[in-house]
Amino acid sequence: MSVSDPAERWLEPIILRSATVDLVPLSLAHADELSEAVRDGELWKLWYTLVPNPDGMRQEIRRRLDLQGRGSMLPFAVIDNADGRAAGMTTYMNVDAANRRVEIGSTWYRRRVQRTALNTQCKLLLLEHAFDTLGCIAVEFRTHFFNFASRRAIERLGARLDGVLRHHMVMPNGSRRDTCVYSITAPEWPAVRAHLSWQLDKPR
Repeated sequence: MSVSDPAERWLEPIILRSATVDLVPLSLAHADELSEAVRDGELWKLWYTLVPNPDGMRQEIRRRLDLQGRGSMLPFAVIDNADGRAAGMTTYMNVDAANRRVEIGSTWYRRRVQRTALNTQCKLLLLEHAFDTLGCIAVEFRTHFFNFASRRAIERLGARLDGVLRHHMVMPNGSRRDTCVYSITAPEWPAVRAHLSWQLDKPR
C-alpha cells in the first residue's frame, strides 16, 4: 500500500488488534497492570536488558510518552486477550520518516507469556502495519549481544543480522553494550509474513 504522508501516519496512535493480543496506545492508566506484569520474572534484574522496575513504571511510561510527543517513538501496551490485562510493552522507535524506517524495540513481556504465540502475534501486527500501511522500506530490531534469548527470538522472525555496533551504549551497571542490529526489508516481507502466519497456525 502506498503512503502519501508517512510522517504523520507513523506518529499517529493506533490500536492493532488480533484474536489473542491487542496493542493499544500506552498511557499512565496501564501503570498498575504493567507494574504487576514486570514482577512476573523480576525482569528488571537481568543485567543485559533495560526493563523498568515496578517502582519506576510511571516514570518509564512518561519517558516513552515524551518521546512520542517529540515524534521519535510510538509506544504500545500489550494486552493479553486471555485476561484483558497488560502483559508488557512494545514500541515503534527511532522513527525515520524521511527514509521510511522504524525500529521495533523496547519490548518486554511478563514471564508467563514469554516463548508463547503472543510475541509472534505482536510482531506480526507491528510488521503488517509498518510494511502494509506505513510503507516502510525496512524495519529494524536491536538487542544486547549477550541477550541470547532475544537474539534467537529475532532470528526466528526471519530478520537478518546487519552487524554489531561495538561499545554502542553504556549500561546502568557501567558495562558497555555491543548492540546486534537486525532488519527485515520490504522485499523480504512477503516471505516473513508467510513464515509468521505458518508459525501461528501450526498446532502447539
